[in-house]
Amino acid sequence: MQPIGTKKLKNKTMPDNKGFNRRDFMKSTVKTGVATGIASLGFPTIVPAHVMGKDAPSNKINIGAIGVGRISRDHDMAETLKYDHARIMAVCDVDSKRLAEGKQYVHEYYTKKTGKAYDGVSMYGDHQEMLLNKDIDAVLISTPDHSHAFLGIHAVEAGKDVYLQKPASLTIAEGRALSNAVHRNGKILQIGSQQRSSPQFRYAAELVRNGRIGELKEVFIGLPSDPGGEVEPEMPIPKTLNYDAWLGSTPYVYYTEKRVHPQNDYSRPGWLRCEQFGAGMITGWGTHHVDIAHWGMDTEYTGPVEVWGKADFPKSGLWNVHGSFTTHGKYANGVTMTISTELPNGVKFVGSEGWIFVTRGNYKASANEPAVPNQKALSASNPKIIESVIGANEINLYRSDEHHGNWLDCITTRKQPITPVEVGHRGCSTCLIHHIAMRLPRPLHWDPLNERFINDDEANALLNRQHRFPYLVKGLS
Repeated sequence: MQPIGTKKLKNKTMPDNKGFNRRDFMKSTVKTGVATGIASLGFPTIVPAHVMGKDAPSNKINIGAIGVGRISRDHDMAETLKYDHARIMAVCDVDSKRLAEGKQYVHEYYTKKTGKAYDGVSMYGDHQEMLLNKDIDAVLISTPDHSHAFLGIHAVEAGKDVYLQKPASLTIAEGRALSNAVHRNGKILQIGSQQRSSPQFRYAAELVRNGRIGELKEVFIGLPSDPGGEVEPEMPIPKTLNYDAWLGSTPYVYYTEKRVHPQNDYSRPGWLRCEQFGAGMITGWGTHHVDIAHWGMDTEYTGPVEVWGKADFPKSGLWNVHGSFTTHGKYANGVTMTISTELPNGVKFVGSEGWIFVTRGNYKASANEPAVPNQKALSASNPKIIESVIGANEINLYRSDEHHGNWLDCITTRKQPITPVEVGHRGCSTCLIHHIAMRLPRPLHWDPLNERFINDDEANALLNRQHRFPYLVKGLS
């Protein structure tokens, strides 16, 4: 995936702030009977009736999928394909083997669904070529963490709406650049924090916000941890893999399969355990739970003011993300947050009159996620707390039945999705602040407004990273 060049895109089908594009123009002109001048624009003067039906191409959201590995096949493409008003028309990957299998995956789905042989998906080995396709309205980005902000910024600047896998970015500076780009271009971007679309998480947050456990005092978040690994030998780069593009903005390191992704299946990839590409479970799963904690705390657009903690890191081997850890954060409202691998997986809100614990239960976004012991999705210190009914005049939070469906609806309505970019950035940045606290053994004081540590040059140096040319993230200061 090569970076977009400096040539200005002239996307004539790019929706404006009202979401009006060429397909809207066709429908409006046919509906009103206005035909004068249409032929000169290259449109037919007679439009068959079936073209304007509910299944017409003009009524569908055309989607391109960037990155078609495990999480895309198990979650992002899988969930999006279920919606009749969306059509995955293109796939993009820097691994040509996975690219071909991604195309086959979509073809097989539509063939089975329609009962007719389907062959309507284009393949791209370069995301900039896909983004130049004027027929694509939106993209799914399901790539390793280090490329999220890079690709997200390119996509919104090319006029596309975006579903972006969490976390929003690898660094806080990248997340700020991403959020700024989305707002500057007026696009819809949904962060893949899909727990917000699960009813128990919304209900838990509503109960907390409406005082069912009294005054909120503490929040406890439990996460799994990743083990380290052995030193892995250098291996020949597969002929199917554009390894330079896969590395993208990060420093060049030799290829070994366990650093990237499996060549023969779609099991959990090794890059998840390499700090060069992701921060580990603190962002890999932590962004989900911190987002829910912020929802219940009413701190979705801010962050802690102080953080401290400690962690174990592997001393050798390929996989070098954090192991066991415990970190703490204090918010301006006096609430403290503890995140630890020693706690049950989920979010526990503790108030002056009781507690609520919420987790996924048996839900998994991917078959290869780390196992979680069977837990009740929602529990409380007193069963009456979770039997409570939220009244119409109380705080009723944003409701979404399914995360990808919510994104598609918002593309049509132009309303903000349930996890808009700034909320996703703040959840991610909080996790990254805790990650920095793992590295620096002292209390760190954070300014959420300016997104800087106070009087701490060493900590502020970790807010950004060097980017390898030409894979530069636009908008970094």
